[in-house]
Amino acid sequence: MEPHAPPSNGRGLFYVKELVTLDTERQMTRQMTGAKMVVQALKDQGVDTVFGYPGGAVLPIYDEIFQQNDIRHILVRHEQGAVHAAEGYARSTGKVGVALVTSGPGATNAVTGLTDALLDSIPILVITGQVPTFMIGSDAFQEADTVGITRPCTKHNWLAKDTATLAETLHQAFHVASSGRPGPVLVDIPKDVQFASAGYTPPEKTNNTNYQPQMSGDIESINELVEALESAERPVFYTGGGVINSGPKASKLLRELVEATGIPITSTLMGLGAYPASGKHWLGMLGMHGLYEANMAMHDCDLMINIGARFDDRITGLIDAFSPGSKKAHIDIDPSSINKVIKTDIPIVGDVASVLDDILKVWKARGRNINREAIANWTGQINEWRKVDCLKFTQQGKTIKPQYALKRLEELTKSHDRYITTEVGQHQMWAAQYLNFEDPNRWMTSGGLGTMGYGFPASIGVQMAHPESLVINVAGEASWLMNMQEMGTAVQFRLPVKQFILNNERLGMVRQWQELLHGERYSHSWSEALPDFVKLAEAFGAKGILCSDPADLDDAIMEMINHDGPVIFDCLVEKHENCFPMIPSGKPHNEMLLGEASTQGAIEAGGAVLV
Repeated sequence: MEPHAPPSNGRGLFYVKELVTLDTERQMTRQMTGAKMVVQALKDQGVDTVFGYPGGAVLPIYDEIFQQNDIRHILVRHEQGAVHAAEGYARSTGKVGVALVTSGPGATNAVTGLTDALLDSIPILVITGQVPTFMIGSDAFQEADTVGITRPCTKHNWLAKDTATLAETLHQAFHVASSGRPGPVLVDIPKDVQFASAGYTPPEKTNNTNYQPQMSGDIESINELVEALESAERPVFYTGGGVINSGPKASKLLRELVEATGIPITSTLMGLGAYPASGKHWLGMLGMHGLYEANMAMHDCDLMINIGARFDDRITGLIDAFSPGSKKAHIDIDPSSINKVIKTDIPIVGDVASVLDDILKVWKARGRNINREAIANWTGQINEWRKVDCLKFTQQGKTIKPQYALKRLEELTKSHDRYITTEVGQHQMWAAQYLNFEDPNRWMTSGGLGTMGYGFPASIGVQMAHPESLVINVAGEASWLMNMQEMGTAVQFRLPVKQFILNNERLGMVRQWQELLHGERYSHSWSEALPDFVKLAEAFGAKGILCSDPADLDDAIMEMINHDGPVIFDCLVEKHENCFPMIPSGKPHNEMLLGEASTQGAIEAGGAVLV
């Protein structure tokens, strides 16, 4: 027998077939540089848009981007803008957003966006360049410990030292970013790894078994929740961004469950749109600046069903006084969120869509039982709280109230295929209060980190994903200036994003807290030396609109909508308007600061208020 001949026993035929299969696989494994692998991996993952900024450590990747036409690269003006744009793209599509930046300062400039995405569970991949492997640790030019710096603000990160495993690492990064509780991931690629060549591993050959989140909820716990739901007298659904992250099916099942049971529903800032604002059982947003009826219902309910929210401090207020008489259920795909802040009676780890599907099946199989008489009485109490009309305001005189500006924006844009992003501050809360969302993935805002400068680049990402849609960024002048340089990006790529700035010449939320909680000592909350926003828009090659008179507001908004390019809309509003309702720090849900117009109504409705 020749040395390499197959054995002559009964396994011979199998052995020959195995050799042929392995040889075929070797031939199918394409040899390519690490830089080319990056581009090929993005293509194989269905990526069509990358937001980035070039630098020395990623030039091999940029060279490969130049030589292909399948992926569009959007040149931002700052790496923070690239990551926020990727967030906007991801949040509005449900896909993984991608940003590409260089080493050192490029990577450190991405940290804010990564932290923002981590807290809001946004699936993004940030690819960073790194100095060559043999120079790591030598304090080389533009070297930073990117993996060390970003470990606390990513779901997972990798330093790719071997070209042979680079493609598999990238595919694993997409899997981790989008599976379970979504979040940001980062792959740091040294320059010599980008130049070297190796065999490319396609997605279907990638081993993702190390991370397989639990999707199905425990059926015994689901049965326990259904039993509690059947007997509850004052139940409420408390929903969050996890419903949206779970996908369209989750929102559909949530709506079915709410309509079938008649149980009232509220939402966090991140969950707006999962249940329609026009829905019969909608309470509005809850929390620090949530609606009076939503917060009162949360405080007085006897069964709280948390679906895809994390009991953050903007929602709970004073933890010891948080909904003291309720049984609490918590549905979340992230087991670390269960019992992290609030002790729950019925914890269910699993994907929201999967768990809601099982809840509906069990509830229907048990006879669709609900305490309808008690819930009718509960709804009656909620309707009494609604009469407080906590968002009531009076528009009079020649100064535009910020609430009025957003009411008119809602009325004039609600019939459009509309997406809203925001910056952070008073304007963000007013937008959540006065703009209505009928569908998920239409509302992009920085919830957990509260990142000033988020909204403008996020609107660019949304517009790239939805080129024919109306995309509006509701901003304050101070927040908008944080990333104003991205107007160059909007103009260069002809993105008709509308920047709707509520200009009160103040750091509005800071000023409000100083007025109410710090003895009216306005320490550095005044914006001085503001630019002329109309001239600024024109300097970038965009359109600027100034409006200061309520009588001109509708026409000015229509001019903004109808313009086919990017617009900066400078809406001069009342400088000292406060955002109400407001739960002060250290107070429970049923003790809110209300505007003068609503305080008396709240007292008459039997609610506790702080005047």
